Amino acid sequence: MKDFDLTLYLVTERSLSLGRPLDDVVEEAVKGGVTMVQLREKTCSSKEFYDQALRLKKCLKPYNVPLIINDRLDIALACDAEGLHIGQNDIPYHIARKILGKNKIIGLSVENIQDAIEANKLDIDYIGISPVFGTLTKTDTAQALGLSGVRDITQISKHPSVGIGGINKSNTQDIIRAGADGISVVSAIISADNPRLAASELFEIIIKSKNKKSNEVESRSMGFSKTHL
Repeated sequence: MKDFDLTLYLVTERSLSLGRPLDDVVEEAVKGGVTMVQLREKTCSSKEFYDQALRLKKCLKPYNVPLIINDRLDIALACDAEGLHIGQNDIPYHIARKILGKNKIIGLSVENIQDAIEANKLDIDYIGISPVFGTLTKTDTAQALGLSGVRDITQISKHPSVGIGGINKSNTQDIIRAGADGISVVSAIISADNPRLAASELFEIIIKSKNKKSNEVESRSMGFSKTHL
């Protein structure tokens, strides 16, 4: 049985860690409430990527937080990570699933409604709705979807979802209210002076937003019931 929580999903970026060891930043973030970690490395060697993956896996194990590898199926296999995240132009999902097996977590980025429709045909574990807003941490992305795009995709998707791209404390609540199950952040935590505090504040916003949304749905349901008595 796969066990994962999309509430606060951290994507790493060593260049934004203010010179601090990535392992230290990630562990502090997990202590603050991060529920999943994706290791993304675009410029280092395969050996460096592998070594960093092993260090992070060891760091995350005591907290029962899954390590997801971005793009690199070989690294995910080599370090026995809990999962893999792939984009629209990466290795096809069915190949990744065949190699990784049914018990690993596999996420897929979706950039528009059509991607979400196609994703519904797959037994992926979650979708990353990307990008919600423009971001400097990843420039090779499609046009920003905005909150309306998040709403449209979550309404038709059968998979749990996280919003990705340009997310911070000021817009987290809006993304949850638009239908996402969680948020994925990079600089909002990695570049924070206090990663644990930054994660804690984001986590609190998400939980409050989910509770408020749930209460509103319950209130509307009760109102509907009363009008039909």
